[in-house]
Amino acid sequence: MNVDSLLEDFRQGRMGAAELKRLLLGESVAESPFARVDHQRLLRKGQAEVVFCQGKTPEHVSAIFRELAGRTGRVLGTRAGAEHYAAVRDMEGVRYDPLCRVLRVETRPETPVGKVVVISAGTADLPVAEEAAQTAEHLGSRVLRRYDCGVAGIHRFLSVLDDFADARAVVAVAGMDGALPSVVAGAVAAPVVAVPTSVGYGASFGGLAALLTMLNACAPGISVVNIDNGFGAGYMAHVINEQCEAARRDGAARVAAQANPAE
Repeated sequence: MNVDSLLEDFRQGRMGAAELKRLLLGESVAESPFARVDHQRLLRKGQAEVVFCQGKTPEHVSAIFRELAGRTGRVLGTRAGAEHYAAVRDMEGVRYDPLCRVLRVETRPETPVGKVVVISAGTADLPVAEEAAQTAEHLGSRVLRRYDCGVAGIHRFLSVLDDFADARAVVAVAGMDGALPSVVAGAVAAPVVAVPTSVGYGASFGGLAALLTMLNACAPGISVVNIDNGFGAGYMAHVINEQCEAARRDGAARVAAQANPAE
């Protein structure tokens, strides 16, 4: 939901003037002693504020989750611990994955659109890959996972290459030497969001080696996020996918209008 979609709903009669005013002119920031929840972000960007749980107390996470859920029915939290989950587990639609530490509240369903493929080099990269996949899914993208496809056995990637043909965006997650995104970008048409992970032996320097490899990739069409930043990659992949979906809908509407001109 953003301003354009609200105006379209009003124009089509799906929303009344009072509800439109409430959403556009309502309280944009919810103040508390420890947070200023940005409710207007949903209108500006089409997605609500996401909660970074690490470093926050369970009480703070609970209060922020309940404030956001009261407006949208959907909340995404990253880097959440078991203590954060315990503080909100009584909420309707709450889900927690201890592997990737993603905490979600989903009481309003989203119909997934398009296609985002998340590929990882190794099983050790799964926490970051799942953070990316679950972020994109929560935001509304249809996600296909292809894990343990690293360059040490390149045939594993080649065996699933057809799955990438209709992808609108790809998230490639790798540690160690970080070579997977270059291989993927050289083989698929979709833009690739590369995620270096902190997986590797000493000279990987906590993911710095993989980061530098990805930044120096020779294959075009790669963007790189921070080390272990699955959330940032999943969000970016969803934005690309969503923009493609909007263009598809606009194109279909133009074709329909040309086929059925107003008399």
